[in-house]
Amino acid sequence: LDNFFNRAFGLLKSQQEEKLNSINEAFLSDDTYAEEEELASKLEQFKKKYMEFDLNDKGEIELMSLKRMLEKLGLAKTHLELKKMISEVSGGSSKDTICYDDFLKMMLGKRNAILKLILMFEGKGKEEQEQKPSGPPCRKTFSDLP
Repeated sequence: LDNFFNRAFGLLKSQQEEKLNSINEAFLSDDTYAEEEELASKLEQFKKKYMEFDLNDKGEIELMSLKRMLEKLGLAKTHLELKKMISEVSGGSSKDTICYDDFLKMMLGKRNAILKLILMFEGKGKEEQEQKPSGPPCRKTFSDLP
């Protein structure tokens, strides 16, 4: 039974990824984003980031999924703050989800939506962590002193 659910989940994820790929293709051929540097690699990064969220069956980010993702990042938000974030990304519509199209417009747009800032900040934090050496510091000798 577990195997069945794993296969079904895998199929759903691959269908969602195909759908996101087709949206990426549309963005690549859109003149609005023709000036965007490294658009293809940015779209690929945004797709991976988007798929980290628990997407609903329509492939959208729901309020609770956004809440869990932000909590993982150590940024717990109130219900009202989450609704405001979703509204900001989805252009003020009354829906409680973020579709991939709106997500890309947010990430590629000039406006600094709160969610965009959080996701960009998260990436910067990871880069800094990767650069720091792990383990105990190297032993210093007198010749290392300035």
